[in-house]
Amino acid sequence: MFGFGFGFRPCKMDRSILFVLLSLSLFFSDCKFPFHVHAFRSNHGAAKFKLIHRHSPELGNYPGTTLGPPSSARERLRQLMRSDNARLHTITRRLFPRRKNDHVEMQHNPNLVELPIRSAADIGTGQYFVSFRVGSPPRKFIMIIDTGSSLTWMKCKYKCKSCFKDRASQHERILNAKTSRTFRPIPCSSDMCKLDLARSFSLQHCPRPSAPCSYDYRYSDGTTVLGLFGNETAIVRLTDGRKFKMPGVMIGCSETIFGEFHDIDGVMGLGFEWHSFALKAAKKFGYKFSYCLVDHLSPSNLVNFLVFGEVNDPTTPEMQYTELILGIVNPYYAVNVSGISVDGKMLDIPSHVWDIRSGGGVIVDSGCSLTQLVSPAFDRVVAAFEVPLSKFKKLSRGSEGPEPEICFDDAGYKESMMPKLVIHFADGATLTPPVKSYVLDAAEGEKCVGFTSTPWPGSTVIGNILQQNHLWEFDLLNSRLGFAPSSCTFE
Repeated sequence: MFGFGFGFRPCKMDRSILFVLLSLSLFFSDCKFPFHVHAFRSNHGAAKFKLIHRHSPELGNYPGTTLGPPSSARERLRQLMRSDNARLHTITRRLFPRRKNDHVEMQHNPNLVELPIRSAADIGTGQYFVSFRVGSPPRKFIMIIDTGSSLTWMKCKYKCKSCFKDRASQHERILNAKTSRTFRPIPCSSDMCKLDLARSFSLQHCPRPSAPCSYDYRYSDGTTVLGLFGNETAIVRLTDGRKFKMPGVMIGCSETIFGEFHDIDGVMGLGFEWHSFALKAAKKFGYKFSYCLVDHLSPSNLVNFLVFGEVNDPTTPEMQYTELILGIVNPYYAVNVSGISVDGKMLDIPSHVWDIRSGGGVIVDSGCSLTQLVSPAFDRVVAAFEVPLSKFKKLSRGSEGPEPEICFDDAGYKESMMPKLVIHFADGATLTPPVKSYVLDAAEGEKCVGFTSTPWPGSTVIGNILQQNHLWEFDLLNSRLGFAPSSCTFE
């Protein structure tokens, strides 16, 4: 899903270097740490959030949220793939704005100028949620976490007296920013509004210098979100159980919402941009955040989590580290992959497929479920699976919704019959996911290969199913991504 903003800003990919430099300069000037520092320690411990998968029965406990367990295993997979298709469309349009139809000019407003399409959360398709408290007194929200967008926003009212009256009567969660003692709107006359927040679609309209800075998100499905920017206090829970106040967190107070937002309270932006919650929280807790994802079909007593700060787990093996590419495809987190092997044999995949600076590259994304391989990589992976899959009856794809491209009858199936797939990183690290993370249960008696094909040129996306049963550490200070197998069961 994509947003469009008002005001004159650079609008072509050849101007993206300006945005990258601006984003990085703002981030590093705000964080005020030198590149040679490698021993920063936070005095606050670590902050921990429980991650709730969209198919968890727990989401059914919150009024206003209709997500939860699907009607069947097949429908579960279809929902994830519908999410992935929209998400991939978002990523592609964000990273390749020169393609045909990537700009929309809205003729009804003469002040609107074409802007590059910007990734935001795929509403209705977010995969993981957190319980997030913000405001004074604090108010709890159930938020999508999104590593592909930077603004943290929620249903809110400030100027509008009649906003959400019907929803308030249904006990939906809404922030009353006007009565919050710690909410501070950002003035529309400020450089922050005019320049810094341009990528978050701030409006040029400024009726008086002290008026709040407003935004207008317009998504590709017709959904529109209107609101204003402000700074607010968030409450996070530390790993030792204490609560910790974080003042000055940038939020979007969304007062008017048209479209598909009935399932959620808002979005927690974890993308790499200076005003994202990820960078704000990481700054407080050692410039790093981590998450650990268990199998979607695991028992309910096993939970996913998101931690800002150091994760101390004696049961997790020593982490492997690879370069985390920051500032090239903001707000996404990219990595430098060199190839894929199957049963120890490197596949003949052209090297330019992995080059983030030449129309390819690889993104690690919590918002996609299946792993999306660009066609030159997908074709070779599929070819490597042909012999072991020939032992099973191939099943045709259904017509009721999106499904994986390769599915088979699993009569006689054993994991040991499947080849071992390894993702190789350019600096020597290797990711060896368990077979169940790339040969998926689709329905009773049916399994599917958990990769889908996406056109070239484009980026490969490592989805959250392939990331399962691993601890992932985003070390922003040292620009590196750590990962190691994990049961995700530690405190």
